[in-house]
Amino acid sequence: MTKTSYKASPIKTAAKVYKASPIKKPLRAARSTKAEMIQFRSDLLDIVSEMQPMTVRQVFYQATVRGFVDKSEAGYNKVQINLVHMRRSGELPYEWLADNTRWVRRPTTYDSVQAAIDDTARFYRKALWRDIDSYVEVWLEKDALSGVVYPITSTYDVPLHVARGYASLSFLHGAAEYIKDLSIPAYIYHLGDFDPSGVNAGEKIEQTLREMAPDADIIFERIAVNEDQISDLPSRPTKMSDSRSKGFGDISVELDAIAPQDLRDLIETTIQRHLPIEQLEILQVAEASERTMIRGLAAMATQQTGEESQYN
Repeated sequence: MTKTSYKASPIKTAAKVYKASPIKKPLRAARSTKAEMIQFRSDLLDIVSEMQPMTVRQVFYQATVRGFVDKSEAGYNKVQINLVHMRRSGELPYEWLADNTRWVRRPTTYDSVQAAIDDTARFYRKALWRDIDSYVEVWLEKDALSGVVYPITSTYDVPLHVARGYASLSFLHGAAEYIKDLSIPAYIYHLGDFDPSGVNAGEKIEQTLREMAPDADIIFERIAVNEDQISDLPSRPTKMSDSRSKGFGDISVELDAIAPQDLRDLIETTIQRHLPIEQLEILQVAEASERTMIRGLAAMATQQTGEESQYN
């Protein structure tokens, strides 16, 4: 039987508490002095070094709550322009900022069979969930944030679905086809903006998955951003131009407003409901042992091939 599900998560984003505040109107400010610009870039570097990987928009939100820039389009542009300069000048490592909106597909090739075996050993992962009585997926509204949370979902061997707002019917069908064949409950954890479209997009994902996999045991939970979390986060006015804004409320909060580490902690805590950390550590030890075994078998095969070639 399908379980009911949609509920606000009791989990709070940890660390610092920031009170909601309206977006300020852009101000015409005097040009910064050289000393002020150096200090500003140093402040940005402190933010990113502490929280990386993070998106440019996340850096902007963290800069606003610290009072480094106004919460305005001009403030965002100032952060973005300076981050570009800092990366090009070598002050800021490129890999500290995540951008998964652009990507390249490149085939994997090897110089030798030995290189392929070495690669297999290096990336070997043990199936962590084979003996767990639940199946877990994380659904993310924003592609740009996938690089921020992937280190957690990857570590815990949890599928990360990037829906990009309203997921396409084909994308949802593929997800439902997998879920419908499971013999265990499927827990779907969704993260999106707290605004009329962001909340509705999550509701549509749940509704469509249930329609396409009617016999599956689906537990759908939105873990961010929920109404009980918004008082701790920078806010913006709800867009009245959104056709779904009627009755929603005046305050909206973007998922990017959650500090990157708080977002990763939230996802990790949620996953650990199903896979305790002690069990993960045991599985990781077994994984390391099996990776060593693969390397040993590869070395034996290489030695045997070398010996046979001497007699041919």
